[in-house]
Amino acid sequence: MNKNVILSCAVTGAGDTTAKSPHVPVTPKEIADSAIKAAKAGATIAHVHAREPKTGGLSHDVSLYQEIVERIRESETDVIINITSGGGGDWVPSEDDPTSGGEGTDIQTPEERHEPVGKLLPEMCTLDCGSTNFGNMLYVSPTDWLRRQAKLVQESGVKPELECFDTGHVRFANQLINEGLIDGDPLYQFCLGIPWGAAADAETLSYMKSRIPENGRWAAFGIGRMQLPIVAESVLQGGNIRVGLEDNLYLKKGQLATNEQLVDKAAGIVQSLGSDIMTPAEARKELNLLNPYGKED
Repeated sequence: MNKNVILSCAVTGAGDTTAKSPHVPVTPKEIADSAIKAAKAGATIAHVHAREPKTGGLSHDVSLYQEIVERIRESETDVIINITSGGGGDWVPSEDDPTSGGEGTDIQTPEERHEPVGKLLPEMCTLDCGSTNFGNMLYVSPTDWLRRQAKLVQESGVKPELECFDTGHVRFANQLINEGLIDGDPLYQFCLGIPWGAAADAETLSYMKSRIPENGRWAAFGIGRMQLPIVAESVLQGGNIRVGLEDNLYLKKGQLATNEQLVDKAAGIVQSLGSDIMTPAEARKELNLLNPYGKED
């Protein structure tokens, strides 16, 4: 069992969730404020996407990311910032010409996906480790693109969180390590319950963690109603955790949640199991992260 748990809060994501809950933050101010509230509730890490302020849809605008990061860093609340680098991977075949992308397709090159990370230098960023069926859409991350992206992250000094939506992604993450593209002790995130990736259950989690190297650290999350059960299962199996409105909108059946409520609930589960939540300062040392404040924690 993990006695010192890193708790991430994925505060907004990029999915079509804003119409389903008024608590999903959209503007840079809302996203930053939600990250700060989550940190005050006990989150170690804030995982952030940017949204187009007028529509609530996915945005790749680096200036929006910059505003989010600056607002968080200028606040008096410490939290590790983890920026997504998985945007621009959505592929929906055109009905008229299946060799072309149809409505909903949004593809970026590795260099474009890395731009917010390279410019803003957060402590952490995600690195999605493969392609997958994502509902009716295909999320596209070809292996040679991922090698290029991993190299860019490595050169930036930012810690990559190796996002694994299926078992083959764990294999490729290990390959990136073997090729020298990941520095230090690797950190994996097992993303469970996405249709149609790895299942959100104890057996799948146990298998995925069994395939990482001895010096690997890991976290896991489940989506929807499996978010809080996977919190408990991850801690019991020795891992770290993630909650937040990117992955789940409800505190319980019929009750919409805020990010800080989900963090508070997860922290309570961790503490009920006899474990503690790491502070950002403790996690920076544990994960050997850049310190954006230019001083020792």
